[in-house]
Amino acid sequence: MSRFLLLFGFALNALIGLSLANEPAWGYRCEHSNCKKVELTEENKKTAVSLSVCRLFCDEVYGTLWPKPTGEIAPSNEVVKINLHDITFKTNNFKLYPAYWAMATDRFLEMQKKKFPTKYSVKSGGNPLVIEVLVDSDDMTFNLDTYEGYKLKIVDQDGVHAIVTAKNFYGARNALESLSQLIVYDNIRNEIVIVSSTEFSDEPKFKYRAILLDTSRNYFSIEAIKRTIEGMAMVKLNTFHWHITDSQSFPMVVKSHPDLSKLGAYSPDKIYTAEDIKDVVRFAKARGIRVLPEFDAPAHVGEGWQKKGLTTCFNAQPWKDFCVEAPCGQLAVHKDELYDVLEDIYREMVENFEYPDLFHMGGDEVSVSCWNSSADLQKWMLNKNWGLTDKDFMRLWGHFQSNAISRLDKVNINKTQVILWTSHLTEEPFLSQYLNNERYIIQIWTTGDDPKVKTILEKGYKMIVSNYDALYFDCGFGAWVTDGNNWCSPYIGWQKVYDNRMENIAGNYVNQVYGAAAALWSEQVDEFALDAKLWPRASALAERLWSDPEGGWKSAESRMLVNRRRLVDIAGIAAERLQPEWCLQNEGDCPI
Repeated sequence: MSRFLLLFGFALNALIGLSLANEPAWGYRCEHSNCKKVELTEENKKTAVSLSVCRLFCDEVYGTLWPKPTGEIAPSNEVVKINLHDITFKTNNFKLYPAYWAMATDRFLEMQKKKFPTKYSVKSGGNPLVIEVLVDSDDMTFNLDTYEGYKLKIVDQDGVHAIVTAKNFYGARNALESLSQLIVYDNIRNEIVIVSSTEFSDEPKFKYRAILLDTSRNYFSIEAIKRTIEGMAMVKLNTFHWHITDSQSFPMVVKSHPDLSKLGAYSPDKIYTAEDIKDVVRFAKARGIRVLPEFDAPAHVGEGWQKKGLTTCFNAQPWKDFCVEAPCGQLAVHKDELYDVLEDIYREMVENFEYPDLFHMGGDEVSVSCWNSSADLQKWMLNKNWGLTDKDFMRLWGHFQSNAISRLDKVNINKTQVILWTSHLTEEPFLSQYLNNERYIIQIWTTGDDPKVKTILEKGYKMIVSNYDALYFDCGFGAWVTDGNNWCSPYIGWQKVYDNRMENIAGNYVNQVYGAAAALWSEQVDEFALDAKLWPRASALAERLWSDPEGGWKSAESRMLVNRRRLVDIAGIAAERLQPEWCLQNEGDCPI
């Protein structure tokens, strides 16, 4: 035998061995809404289905969809092979902003390419897929009144046709997300398949579906932020709440006040320029997500403000006497020149964030003892015939809010609603006295059963929910300023997130709840721990806010495992593993 034939024989044997090793030994059949594993034999190989195909049909809804759609689904129990190289889009619109639609379609195509193993090529051939998208308007405005719903219809006729109807880009984008989840890899036949026919409508129950990421206490790269936004898009969350500054660092570059980031950033490379922010905003918009800026004040300021003379109790020690965590710092709200600086910051923020429809002014954990430590501030209050009681300091805080919001309005082309955290100021009598319920939205971070929540709602305020007993994702780890566990322990599992119903928190006032946000404060998180702390728990919040299903977490468990796997495989998100893979392959056998 020649050397060439010998080498060819070795290569052929290796390929045959690889092929045999890659052939699955198991298939699945649907029994009582569960996918049951069956050993593949020559007799059943033609009729057995892969786990991914079984999950499509063996559920009350398509078991690959997350979040669960809100409309009735016309089910199908057949799939058809499609050709990944023959997917085309047809649309009647998107002429005003073609770049965003191009980004959405390119992303869709890239997602499909990530669905089969990289060790060998998917089988060639298959039906063409034509995606026809019909929208009513080219308008890309996104606010709390924007309709995000859609209708999706799939038919197998002269190739596979998917027909999307929506009012705007955002509904169409959501439809593409669902369509992508109905396309799966069949590892028995080594092909990409899609549901042969279906039809359903879908729209979210809540308008505001968010993740908060604190990028001040620890820095997160733009790549990590984009990866988070990518995961959000996959589960139809629609708001990235960017807590971009705090007392520990000031990483946001303000061109009119460069000293803020120069003195306040952890290092010259740990900053966010105007170009960085605009890049994130546009990346998110193409995925149906607003980027909500938060400039926390009048507390939670410090680093970066050293040379301005506009703070009180900056880095005061012992810090526990002046604030809740080091370093301390609050704005010197009695100084008129402060508001000129705030106006400059607000101007650049609204420009860089492309004039967002909402603005977050923070407003949490203001310390009376911090303000009261300033003799200059005390003198100013006494000269106005105020006292130095708790009531007087709430009046001082009201003075700040009035001046700050007037400066925001000067630089913002849209008179946006302003969000504030719950605090002493959001309690009566100060709530009604200083905060107009037509202008302010209150974001709660107390427990879900706090009676103060009902008081806020009774006064007519709209609300965003971030109750720390279910939606603070930094809870349940070791303390960082003392021994033991951190203050909001224990750890919150995805099950508790999923069962955290807005109706249970707001009662009869649930129509005043815009939605909710999972918060990841970053005292003990950086981008290397980011994915596992957010995902897939944020997916649980996404389904609760999108479809608000009647069933509890147990009814969603199998789909959650599929969703977690999709986040890993398609977005490269290092999501926390919830169970052994055996549980996914033996559905229904793990839960007690």
